[in-house]
Amino acid sequence: METTVCPWCHTEIVWDEEFGPEDTCPHCNNELSGYRTVTLGVDDLEDEDEPEEAVEPEPEDVSDEDLWDDSDKDSVVPIFNTLVQFGDDYDLKRYESSVSAILAAQLEAPECPQCHELMLLSGTQNVEGFEPSSPEALGGPVLKPPFSLNLFVCPSCFHVQHSLAQEDRIQLVRNLSTGTK
Repeated sequence: METTVCPWCHTEIVWDEEFGPEDTCPHCNNELSGYRTVTLGVDDLEDEDEPEEAVEPEPEDVSDEDLWDDSDKDSVVPIFNTLVQFGDDYDLKRYESSVSAILAAQLEAPECPQCHELMLLSGTQNVEGFEPSSPEALGGPVLKPPFSLNLFVCPSCFHVQHSLAQEDRIQLVRNLSTGTK
């Protein structure tokens, strides 16, 4: 057996001759062959004795009207933690501990597409007035009403998201895998 030392984390990697050398370090997951160095010449280095003059940027006036100005951004929507506005009226520490307790008990917690916090399951919504599509390839409806949707709410930005309830996921998989002709 031969050994290799990871140039990133300096872990000794013992690999079996039967399987061959590792491509990535099992400890830090960096490429073992992709270690790259940067070479600096004398011209690239500045004289360390000369202190750099710090140029302070002029303070800009920040206003709510500039939030949607995307002159320097490519259609990026600003995301604020809208929970902060309730800090004066409610105990946000207790709010946070309640959110943590609920998330710990949930079986499924999707990530909010807006702010990337985990979302709370707030309940289910029954869908009855639904006209199902019946693709020709399937020969029947993809999903038959009534069905239920899980309703998730983000505790940080209050974004709402739906997903199909577990029982109806089974119905969808059954319909698509066996056909309902």
